Amino acid sequence: MRIAVLHGPNLNLLGTREPEIYGSTTLAQIDERLGAVALELGVDVTCFQSNHEGALVDAIQGLAGIAVGAIINAGAFSHSSLAIRDALTATGLRYVEVHISNIFAREPERRHTVLASGAVGVVAGLGAIGYELALRGLVAHLTNRG
Repeated sequence: MRIAVLHGPNLNLLGTREPEIYGSTTLAQIDERLGAVALELGVDVTCFQSNHEGALVDAIQGLAGIAVGAIINAGAFSHSSLAIRDALTATGLRYVEVHISNIFAREPERRHTVLASGAVGVVAGLGAIGYELALRGLVAHLTNRG
């Protein structure tokens, strides 16, 4: 079972970007931890990050027939990108949306996500460990579905 992990804009700055909000864990550390959890769960994980909406859409479309699910933190695109949501829907990927911060306790424009309505679940506000919880939850969902 292959799961894709998609990181959106500015997540490449984790570890230095507003650590009081996003913590001190780097993106490389998150990806490394996900690799260890994937090994434990017996799944393959591939990770991709881009600051560009179109690159994320292309990456999602490229997963059709390759991955069965995705973990996505689309960053600011979570609140506005119908293109990313449409790509996820078009590929049929089951996905969990992740946010390191609690978007529901932040500025009003961050409290709505266009991706959530199609997600298996949403993990928000638990920091970097939210990715691990999302992976475990998605694998359990996909396994129980089959």
